[in-house]
Amino acid sequence: MRFWGEGFDVPVNVPDWAALKRHVSERLQVGEGFSLATINLDHLVKLRCDGRFRDAYAAQDLVVADGNPIVWLSRLAGRPVDLIPGSDAILPLAQLVAAHGKTLGLVGSTQQTLTAARQYLEREVPGTRVVATLAPPMGFEPAGAAADDVLDALGHSGADVVLLALGAPKQELFAAYGRQRLPTVGFVSIGAGLDFLSGAQKRAPGWVRAIAMEWAWRALSQPARMIPRYAKCVTILPLEVTHAIRLRRAGNASGLVPDR
Repeated sequence: MRFWGEGFDVPVNVPDWAALKRHVSERLQVGEGFSLATINLDHLVKLRCDGRFRDAYAAQDLVVADGNPIVWLSRLAGRPVDLIPGSDAILPLAQLVAAHGKTLGLVGSTQQTLTAARQYLEREVPGTRVVATLAPPMGFEPAGAAADDVLDALGHSGADVVLLALGAPKQELFAAYGRQRLPTVGFVSIGAGLDFLSGAQKRAPGWVRAIAMEWAWRALSQPARMIPRYAKCVTILPLEVTHAIRLRRAGNASGLVPDR
């Protein structure tokens, strides 16, 4: 499935959990790095007005569908993909990393949150080794001197896979930059995932997520931040729906996901 806008084209090239685990396992086995992004409507809004973000997304090796609207649009287009939220991917990826005898690094949020997240992962996933917990300073520039300092620390730590909780677009920009500096490291953008693990933020209950209403939970929990974001997302839906219908009618082979 492909999502589009003026001057950019974003393919979801990892359609399901099996494909995600296969791709990551293959790279871990040969010591090859990667960058993983989780596309959602908020990202599509940002991609329309941020050239650096578009360049960063173009540099991502793996892209999964994070958000039910992305999944619904893919089905409408006849190119179905599964829902793989960044937060839900943390534990399965940590299990893969541990199974391959590799190490984790955590970047983002606060040191307190990272410490709690490290303790959670090491408790819940046997064999997990978190070798770096780095909380960049306020105003962190994801491709500047501060980013170099973080990457140097990650390189010295020996982290094989790094979970990035910097928020979009910073985490994707940092992943694209880090991918060049540390080509054997995997960078995974997970948004608020570490905050959920640590308890710094409370995630919607499972039954709320099951009925695809997590967005409403978040809007009620953080109205000042989330309601304007969701309002912008609504404005792009007609265009994306139109594009999905055109893909379905055209049967455009270039829009097919090769791993499905």
